[in-house]
Amino acid sequence: MNNEPILQIKDLRISFQSGKKFLPAVDGISFELREGEILGIVGESGSGKSVTSLAAMGLIPTPPGKIENGEIIFDGKDLKNISEKEWRKIRGNQISMIFQEPMTSLNPLFTIGNQLLEAIRLHTNFSKAEAKARSIELLKLVGIPRAEGILNEYPHQLSGGMRQRVMIAMAMACNPRVLIADEPTTALDVTIQAQILALMKDLNQKTNTSIILITHDLGVVAEICERVIVMYAGQVVEQGDVRTILKNPQHPYTKGLLKSVPDLRGKKERLYSIPGTVPIPGSVVQGCRFAARCAEAFEKCRMESPDLYQSEKDGHEVRCFLHTLKEGRDEHVRVTS
Repeated sequence: MNNEPILQIKDLRISFQSGKKFLPAVDGISFELREGEILGIVGESGSGKSVTSLAAMGLIPTPPGKIENGEIIFDGKDLKNISEKEWRKIRGNQISMIFQEPMTSLNPLFTIGNQLLEAIRLHTNFSKAEAKARSIELLKLVGIPRAEGILNEYPHQLSGGMRQRVMIAMAMACNPRVLIADEPTTALDVTIQAQILALMKDLNQKTNTSIILITHDLGVVAEICERVIVMYAGQVVEQGDVRTILKNPQHPYTKGLLKSVPDLRGKKERLYSIPGTVPIPGSVVQGCRFAARCAEAFEKCRMESPDLYQSEKDGHEVRCFLHTLKEGRDEHVRVTS
């Protein structure tokens, strides 16, 4: 895997208008995606994961959305202010996305073949016959049997897992360099989930496509990701190597997410859940955004907002005052505010 970043998000801030106010949905997040890497972004609903992915695709609805600040650098070029015409050349061609619900992403009025052919011919000079051959090749690549027959069927005739495979085939149609998968296994049973994850890992290895996997499930991240970013209330609260974070989480929110993962080896009367809910954007004006739900919070947490600190040993980053109070404080340097 090449260590050079193919996609960089720098200090990205996105707000949405509510009445006369603009509420921050994403508040100053920064990360890199390297070539050939699978990067996980985790967090509860409302943490800003999907908004970040939409920004990377140039799909933030304006209005009510607004990119207040930051850079979205792909292949050395800032995409934040490019025209819609330029976005059409990149979107689906260089950067592709698999959306959460394939039933609403596929047009029910057109056959699978019609929609696949359109995706291919929009970005290539293929003839209709060449596009059809490519469609069949893609359907076979994602493990769909009787690929030629599927081309003549409509979305409602396929199962949820099959529709999701079609969505992955469409996303891979032009061999994109970056694939964003927004909760690709939501609403699928566990067997199909495992197949879809194995398929994405296989595509990553065969085509060297960089993947951003957005999920709320740390079990999924442990399965296929190399690095993970934990988001909460529009901010990055922890990021680093998957093994490091799963073995030794530093932020109380990450610890809570890990405790929430069911353990089949032991019997518990009830599953653990983090108390409370993600705050409404803009509602926390003072202190750490997780303080109200954190069992380890102290006075400073309620008064000041922690910076993102980075370990000089392994690059592990965490946004928590507890982290700086531990022995070895001098080994951490401030990254951002």
